[in-house]
Amino acid sequence: MKPIETPRLRLRRWQDSDRAPFAAMCADAEVMEFFPSVLGRADSDAFIDRIEAHWVEHGFGNYALEERTTGALVGMTGLFDVFPEAHFAPSVEIGWRLARPFWRMGYAREAAEAVLAAAFAEHDFPEIVSFTAKLNTRSAGLMQRLGMTRDPADDFDHPKIEEGHPLRPHVLYRLTREEFDRR
Repeated sequence: MKPIETPRLRLRRWQDSDRAPFAAMCADAEVMEFFPSVLGRADSDAFIDRIEAHWVEHGFGNYALEERTTGALVGMTGLFDVFPEAHFAPSVEIGWRLARPFWRMGYAREAAEAVLAAAFAEHDFPEIVSFTAKLNTRSAGLMQRLGMTRDPADDFDHPKIEEGHPLRPHVLYRLTREEFDRR
């Protein structure tokens, strides 16, 4: 997938200059509220390295989101292969993570809409999924605004989160190519 420009954002591959602001975002407890833990700099850098390796191997991945007017790193949005233990694997997931100063500005939806349009135009994905902890109603709300649908029978306990942890129960949303085309 090529870089994408929206009215307010530039979705592009990662640069070394993104590492420090991304690490700061991943160390923010509010940003990482629905993840098992915050990330330190080494784990944040390793995550960017995994994203870039995914781009090389698959031709798609998570974009760095840059605010066009300021050049600030807003966060990330993009596609990633679902972990193989998932009952809905193999499939492709859309996800997002934004730094707190950019919350409630519509950036996540703007970026996700652009990624979905490019994904269905450039790849033969039959559907794209998204999932989050059941407690994360903000992300689930965005999934609904994107036209994704949930069947409670698809909900699952995330196998990489320990039993009994409040973030283990997850909801799963799906968007097929046909549903996307009808929007």
